[in-house]
Amino acid sequence: MNGFASMTESPPLDIDRVRRDFPILQRTVHDKPLVYFDTAASAQRPLAVIDAVDDFYRNHNANIHRGVHTLSQEATEAYEQARVRIARFINAPSEQEVVFTRGTTESINLVAHSFVRPRLQQGDEILISWMEHHSNIVPWQMLCEETGAVLKVIPINRHGELEMDALKEMLNERVKMLGIVHISNALGTINPVVEICKLAKQNGIPVLVDGAQAMPHQAVDVQALGCDFYCFSGHKMYGPTGIGALWARAEHLQAMPPYQGGGEMIRHVTFEKSTFNEAPGKFEAGTPNIAGAIGLGAAVDYLQGLGMENVAAWEAQLLAYGTEKLSRIEGFRMIGTARNKAGVMSFVLGDIHANDVGTIIDLHGVAIRTGHHCAMPVMQFFDVPATARASLGVYNSFEDIDTLAESLEKTIGMFC
Repeated sequence: MNGFASMTESPPLDIDRVRRDFPILQRTVHDKPLVYFDTAASAQRPLAVIDAVDDFYRNHNANIHRGVHTLSQEATEAYEQARVRIARFINAPSEQEVVFTRGTTESINLVAHSFVRPRLQQGDEILISWMEHHSNIVPWQMLCEETGAVLKVIPINRHGELEMDALKEMLNERVKMLGIVHISNALGTINPVVEICKLAKQNGIPVLVDGAQAMPHQAVDVQALGCDFYCFSGHKMYGPTGIGALWARAEHLQAMPPYQGGGEMIRHVTFEKSTFNEAPGKFEAGTPNIAGAIGLGAAVDYLQGLGMENVAAWEAQLLAYGTEKLSRIEGFRMIGTARNKAGVMSFVLGDIHANDVGTIIDLHGVAIRTGHHCAMPVMQFFDVPATARASLGVYNSFEDIDTLAESLEKTIGMFC
């Protein structure tokens, strides 16, 4: 699809209406209209989410569970209904399989310590890929250091795609977990998760999927994917920070010991012994981020209102247009050219350091992310110190991409 075709197709969303849903897009930066291309780091929030959090604190604020007074019951109902909405959004068999966490990082650590650690012995293996975010690398490294297990890395090619033949060769009885990112935050690669899960299942290997970058950009059906665990963060999908969720198969949650101890996750406590709640409660120790969960539920409602097929179609048009437009710029080189790719454009611009690129175009009101994007091995693989990354959100427009291109052209001009 070329850029001209993208612009002349009927848009799947009323982009002007969508943009009005995000109040921050009305502000200026350095006296220029804000153009926000940092959604992969953290998305902006629509009014629906802001209002939901505000309404909770203004009208319903109380601690949840066990309270008999009206405010507590209202807060509990709102919190648990958010869990129900999230379960439906990802087509989970039951809301009892959805555990609220602080985000993807905590979700992965929970699985590492409560599911994998008790099963891991010296010489066992954990598989991850070369394109993982640090949150799907470091917890497994720490676990391997503790147990004498071995961390194995699935290679990628120069397009930023998994080497599937190598993956097949690495599957064996020693592998106790396969952790894979659904969509790479540094490259935009959409991994063939269904195929990966089928291969793993044939070898009796559980699969954890880091879905942080997938949730805001495409429909996610955990049953169709065939994974065992799916992790995501609220702030990537237009919800609040400090909230996320882990979906896990019921049989795993039932067998896993608690990750943390304290209030809420218990059933009965004496000085001699404590017994624990059923899942998901036994994994939610202490007072949870109630407002965050309610805001995440509102973000789910917002995305469902737009329609995830419409979101994916709109961002595909933007990606096609942006890839063609930016590729015309002198010195522009895309890092990550997978055939199946989401709305991430990571690039280098001649010999200009990514931080300089980001600093200069910020003066034009354009916000991008620069650095290693918590994916240092990806930078090492492509032999670059850092990249500039323009990541797409549902609120971006063709005009935004034009402004980005113009600001990059001016940046090049400053160094010529």
